[in-house]
Amino acid sequence: MAGLATVFGSGAMTNSIPEIENNDVLFVIGSNTTETHPIIGLRMKKAVRKGARIIVADPRRINLVRFSDLWLQQRPGTDVVLLNSIMHVLLKNNLMDRVFILIRTEGFDAFRDALEKYTPEYAEKITGVPAQDIIKAAMLYGTAKRPAIYYTMGITQHTHGTDNVFSIANLALMTGNLGIESTGVNPLRGQNNVQGATDTGCIPDQYPGYQKVNLPAIRAKYEKAWGVKLSGSNGLTATEMIEAVMEKKLKAMYIMGENPALSDPDLNHTRKAFDKLDFLVVQDIFMTETAEFADVILPAASFAEKDGTFTNTERRVQRVRKALNPPGEAKEDSWIIRELSGRLGYPMKYNFIEEVFQELGSLWPAVAGITYGRIEKTGIQWPCPTPDHPGTPYLFKAGFPRGKAAFSVVEYRPSREMPDDEYPFVLSTGRHLFHYHTGTMIRKGDSLNSVVPEAYVELNPDDAERLGLSDAEKVRVSSRRGAIEIKTAISQRVGKGMVFIPFHYKEASANMLTNSAIDPISKIPEFKICAVKIEKIQSKK
Repeated sequence: MAGLATVFGSGAMTNSIPEIENNDVLFVIGSNTTETHPIIGLRMKKAVRKGARIIVADPRRINLVRFSDLWLQQRPGTDVVLLNSIMHVLLKNNLMDRVFILIRTEGFDAFRDALEKYTPEYAEKITGVPAQDIIKAAMLYGTAKRPAIYYTMGITQHTHGTDNVFSIANLALMTGNLGIESTGVNPLRGQNNVQGATDTGCIPDQYPGYQKVNLPAIRAKYEKAWGVKLSGSNGLTATEMIEAVMEKKLKAMYIMGENPALSDPDLNHTRKAFDKLDFLVVQDIFMTETAEFADVILPAASFAEKDGTFTNTERRVQRVRKALNPPGEAKEDSWIIRELSGRLGYPMKYNFIEEVFQELGSLWPAVAGITYGRIEKTGIQWPCPTPDHPGTPYLFKAGFPRGKAAFSVVEYRPSREMPDDEYPFVLSTGRHLFHYHTGTMIRKGDSLNSVVPEAYVELNPDDAERLGLSDAEKVRVSSRRGAIEIKTAISQRVGKGMVFIPFHYKEASANMLTNSAIDPISKIPEFKICAVKIEKIQSKK
């Protein structure tokens, strides 16, 4: 959606974390917030104590449902239908901001016409959500004064993830809930500095500040700043790199702080790709599953052993200060990169780390007014264009970057791999409260590891009874790509025909099973849906 590209392209929240407590309605879709973002989850609970109402849309009965007024248990992969039907109800009840639509948007007529068929009754057949609950959700959101939408990877990790995000943006646009305090569209970042990484250009088609590499004027600006000739071609995404290796178009990789040998979909495929590489460098703080494939391992410093900045999910740039020295031969990431660059013929002449941030500000106006001195004690949210600017708690108050924001016509597309007679269950993956990502750091200690020490597959009691399975029984879960052995956790948290596996455990990796099919625009894999079967493991006599 071009009019919102600056923020939605960056994945940043339009509003701020403190504003959550002043929402009167929170629409949480595809986000297990209290487990994956527990501090933000606490803010949501505070909002409830102050009278806010929560709508949760999730195929799984997540903990936040306990605090909600309404739980919409849509079938996995049917978010577009659910959102379109909510907007259909809003249209029929005239619960939209006509002045906002007229002055600040375009493309409304085509969008409105496309919603005609998405009645609550039609949506019920596809999503499984009762029509009356769809109507109730629409009325709750549509009549609220300060409603906000929150989502995470339950929305984006689909082959139609971009469509899901466009639908969410449509909902905020038609109700005028952008550019106002305690409203907005708020994607919650999955790691502490993902925002900072994308802000500074860790995207294959953009320079720092979300500036496109294929625009000649932008490229010329960076060529002048860096003193080198730059390519005008987009790079490859992480998922595309694996395919390029398999096709022998990519021969070497340099992986920093990432563990794709455990976090990529279809792990057997990814690991075959690593075996085909001529040369692999891994830079990390621990020996990871990916590092086991490396020709060279560069030991890096942790967050507490370096200086710089982190930028969090609400666009807040914050100082990071070195508290202790790295162990052994470990070095700061910036030192390693500078040394490598110099040996490859491009010396990086930075005398101290703040110079890197100063350069960023000279090339991206959104952070031009932020200095280390200004964020010595408290971070500042971008955009902050001048040294006297206070930062921007919420976006779009004065309008959208391109003038008018465009509505998108979004039609429902089924997920790439649906259950069938051979693989009758839908698998979804995710995190739980006590572990993080691939467990590279957190599973090194005993404290949290002892709370949930083993992998598990959540299975509905009716499905367990039909398969003759008991709780904590070891089973084999298989997809078209691989199989794992794992214990059952019989639970009402998942509906019939659905299973859930946390992806933290290398000994029973959910990503042995997941599908590498990607969204055609974002190139994000469909982690949230694949077809699996569950089999009893026969005891050996």
